[in-house]
Parts: sequence; C-alpha cells; structure tokens
Amino acid sequence: MERALSLPLQPPTYGNLITILSIDGGGIRGLIPGTILAFLESELQKLDGENARIADYFDVIAGTSTGGLVTAMLTSPNENNRPLFAAKDIKDFFLNNCPKIFPQDSCPFAPATKMIKAVMGPKYDGKYLHRLVKEKLGSIRLHQTLTNVVIPTFDINCLQPTIFSSYQVKKTPSINALLSDICISTSAAPTYLPAHYFETQDTTGKVREFNLIDGGVAANNPTLVAMGEVAKEIMGGSSDFYPIKPMDYQRFLVISLGTGSQNVKGKYNASEAAKWGMLGWLSSNGGSPLVDAFMQASADMVDFHLSAVFQALHLEANYLRIQDDTLTGAVASLDVATKENLNDLIKTSEALLKKPVSNADFETGRCETCKSETNEEALRRFAKQLSNERQLRLARSPDGHNSTNLKLC
Repeated sequence: MERALSLPLQPPTYGNLITILSIDGGGIRGLIPGTILAFLESELQKLDGENARIADYFDVIAGTSTGGLVTAMLTSPNENNRPLFAAKDIKDFFLNNCPKIFPQDSCPFAPATKMIKAVMGPKYDGKYLHRLVKEKLGSIRLHQTLTNVVIPTFDINCLQPTIFSSYQVKKTPSINALLSDICISTSAAPTYLPAHYFETQDTTGKVREFNLIDGGVAANNPTLVAMGEVAKEIMGGSSDFYPIKPMDYQRFLVISLGTGSQNVKGKYNASEAAKWGMLGWLSSNGGSPLVDAFMQASADMVDFHLSAVFQALHLEANYLRIQDDTLTGAVASLDVATKENLNDLIKTSEALLKKPVSNADFETGRCETCKSETNEEALRRFAKQLSNERQLRLARSPDGHNSTNLKLC
C-alpha cells in the first residue's frame, strides 16, 4: 500500500491524538536516537510507502543539544519541501562529521593538554560544527520547519532558558532565528564548545541579542517543554487543538528518546568530591562531574515525572521512553569520536532496540524492565498508531478529504 504524503500533517482537532517526539542531548551519543529513529521511520515506510518521513507524523518534535541538531535535520525543508534528511541518513552524518567536530588528540601528553584547555577555554573551537551546520541549513528559519519544533537553549546574559518554539513565532517574532544559529547554540555544551552570540531583527527593526549555551543546562530531556508548548497553545484557544483540554493526557502520544547515560555507580563519591576545586568538578575519573550531573539530573527528573503521571492515569501505553543507563567507558562519553567508539555506539543502539521496555525506578533511579514488550515491538505499535492518526486526520479535514492529491491504493 502506497499512500501519497502530499499534504502536511493535519491539526490534532481532526484526530484523536497529539503526537510528540522528544530527543535528548548527549554529543556523539546522538547516534543512539538516530538509530532508533531510523528503525521507526522504516516501520512507517512499511505502512505508508518509502517516501514516509518522521516529520509527517508528529505535531511537534523537540530536541536539545545533539537532539536539537537531529530535530533540525528531520524537519528542515529541501527544495521539494520535503525533509532535508531521512532518519537513516543520521548515522552517516554522525560517522562522517563527529571526528571533525571532536578531533581526537593522539599525543602522549593529551591528558595534560585537556586539563590546560579546561582551564583556558572549551576543549573544541566549534569552527567545523559551525561551518557544517550553516552549510546544511543555509537560510532556513524557525518558522519554515515542516512540523512544529521546540529547541531549548540557555541565555547566560539573563540566566534563563530561551526556548525556540514554532508555536511562539507569531507572538514573538524575535525568536524567528536561523535554524543554524539555534542548532549551534543548543549544542554549545559548557567546557566542550564555545557559547554562541547572534542577533535577530523583528519587522519593526528592533534588534534582539542572544548569548546562548547548551539547552541541556535547563532541559536535557525536552519532553516536558514540548508538552508545555502544546498546553499553552490549547489555553490560548488555538483552533488546531479544539476541543482538547490542556491536561487531557489521554490525547498525548509521546516518544521520548534518551542518548544513553553512564552506569556511574562508584564512579564518583563524596569523599573525593569533597576535595575537588574547579578542575576537579570539570575533569575527574575520565569525565566531567559537573556536566554529567546537570545533564543526567535534568533528563531523569522529566522521566520520573512523566512516568508517574502516565502510570497514575493508566496511560502507560501512550508514553514510551527509550533509554540505556548501562553505558561504560568511551561509549558513555560525549566526545570520544574515534571510528571504533562510534561503531560501538551503533552496536549499543541496535542492542537497545532488542531490550525490553523499561521505566525509571523512583527509588534507585535506574531503568527497570516494566514490560515483556521490546523497544522494537513498542516502536512498531507506535508506528501503527501514528499512521492511523495521520490517515484519520486526512479523512476528517477539509484539506485532506477534498484533495485530489491524496491517493490510497
């Protein structure tokens, strides 16, 4: 069955669900959600044809840091107004470019060099990343994405999050920035890549300045931010969501993809941390305790909350969190971009698909198996729901129902 995808996803008011995809930050570990998304897209293509793309099925895609870059790749339009990248392209993008974004120092004095860099400035100058992102995304702005996007950053000038949301562009034209600037900003992880400054200008000529770093400082797991943006639209009376209520969680269908986290048990302890100064917090035991702490805490708190809410409402089937908290060694790093380690990340991702669905345990903080269903099986189930929802909206909406371009064969 080949179903033409000539029309954009129709608003939720014509369907039964609000569909949300969220992608965590995590540097090179973006290969993990990239592999998972390639599998999901292949399942959608089995249902709706080889032209099916992730952006055709989600009302909003949210991404932080490397997740923000993946979000832009999946939603930016090409010359045919179709996604610039298919999900299967993400793997090669990371394999080809991560070694240049995070060049590895093979010098025997590399550990000492890294320590000096941690004091003097970021580990990487970001020049290749900036050039690459600007080349790929060109002049595309936030309002041009093929579906709604939500990309968190953090403004160090005013010490508060700056959320780049498609939903807010009409109300706040000053956030209608170049996607390249947004991606560079949300990826500017402290100690790893430099902060990013840029300006925008609204229709009246008023200039707004942005002094931004990695969105992971505020929301490494941006799922709640995305749901909050949807809730604001509903409360604002948007016709796209009529007659849905802001807290009508049974209408939400959410896929939240982690980038993996370290099995950190025993890696750090209070006795050692009590002696750390600035250098200790920035670099100890092969990691950066400060960065590890804020990224993991941010992501886990969101998962704890949403897992509890969906369980309390007996809506577990509507929320899928895929995360691997057993990473060790170089695979757990943000920036060890050797060919061997990147290939190991792909193997880790493929193995994660075969693992049972798990939920965060509120006492231990670990991911515990909650279903006999594997992540792969859960994604197939979600693919069917996403396909059915898209077709339902097309059938109910005036644009879809009356379109001569819609073909079902």
